[in-house]
Amino acid sequence: MASGCTVGVEEEYHLLDATTFALRPRSEKVLPAAQARLGERVTGEINLSQLEVSTDVCTTLDDVRRQLTDLRRAVAEAASEHETGVAASGTHPFSEWLGQVITPGVRYERLEEDYQQLAREQLVCGCHVHVAVPDTNAAIRAMDGVRPWLAVLRALTANSPFWMAVDTGYASYRWAVFRRWPTTGPPPHLGSAAAYDKLVDLLMQTEAVPDASFLYWDIRPSTKFPTLEFRVADVCATVDEAVMLAGLCRSLVRTALADDETDNDADTTPEPAPHELLIAASWRAARYGLSHDLVDVIGRTSRPAKEVVGTLLTHLRPDLEDHDEWDEVTSLVERVLVDGNGADRQRQVYTDTGDLRQVARSVLLTPTPTPTPTPTPTPTGPAQSS
Repeated sequence: MASGCTVGVEEEYHLLDATTFALRPRSEKVLPAAQARLGERVTGEINLSQLEVSTDVCTTLDDVRRQLTDLRRAVAEAASEHETGVAASGTHPFSEWLGQVITPGVRYERLEEDYQQLAREQLVCGCHVHVAVPDTNAAIRAMDGVRPWLAVLRALTANSPFWMAVDTGYASYRWAVFRRWPTTGPPPHLGSAAAYDKLVDLLMQTEAVPDASFLYWDIRPSTKFPTLEFRVADVCATVDEAVMLAGLCRSLVRTALADDETDNDADTTPEPAPHELLIAASWRAARYGLSHDLVDVIGRTSRPAKEVVGTLLTHLRPDLEDHDEWDEVTSLVERVLVDGNGADRQRQVYTDTGDLRQVARSVLLTPTPTPTPTPTPTPTGPAQSS
């Protein structure tokens, strides 16, 4: 059933002034130029200082790599026509929400009306991976099986250590910003499409959400496509990391569906991980990334991050080898373990330069204009978190 899973990737980006590297609400100018190149594969986001791109349906990881490379180049070229840079970071290193503008439109205006300050501060960018599933029942079964591994994906892709010129102490502060919304975080264990539909109906009946598209779980059945949508990751600084994420997500779905097909004995089915444990694992991954122990949800313990990542790869090895993806995915994971995730590399840039504008510059997509930054009132160094 799961052998033919296709995959698609969505990436959200920040729009920056090409000289100062501060956030700028320029999508009304940049978006038409980008759409002239990419059509509907590029859209606006909740804030005018953001854009989102989407690949077409991909069969192989080579397809993902080629499409993301082309998308990033085209968006960067379009932005450069308006003296704008495009940055791949979960948060902006120093710009504040003041001075930014919610994108006009019914959905985003409703979000601001309902959520007020949370919507206005939603200056975060993620990477969403869609994995094709046969139906909603398969999506829920796969979602249940993937829940224990979501925090590991977050640790590998954490790319947002700074917020409003402060070193937050988090590897993924995007997680902390987004977690304040009421329908975010790990999904509950549901068991079936009927249980999912019942939950959605209850939330709609109580006016907690208008429809299922307002469920912003770390992973959810897509309301647009016949896919399971992973929403756990910060936008990746590099195409390689996005390819790594896509490979891991697709393998997790294939493995979960294969395990579900072969394990029909209720006596041997593992007890679902408690929701509180998943929240604890998610927080640990967001706080430390790969620099500290992670929560091993399966083993119900804490272990060094490299060991927990190794357990994930062991779990996926049969599937990755069956699909000739083991060498590529493991080499990409190993590179992150050696070089650090995006958060580690952003902090290293600040250590080397002492200038948060250079941190912003380090996550720009290319080709973009990158002149020497001119002095601005923006703080060049972060206040240290306690």
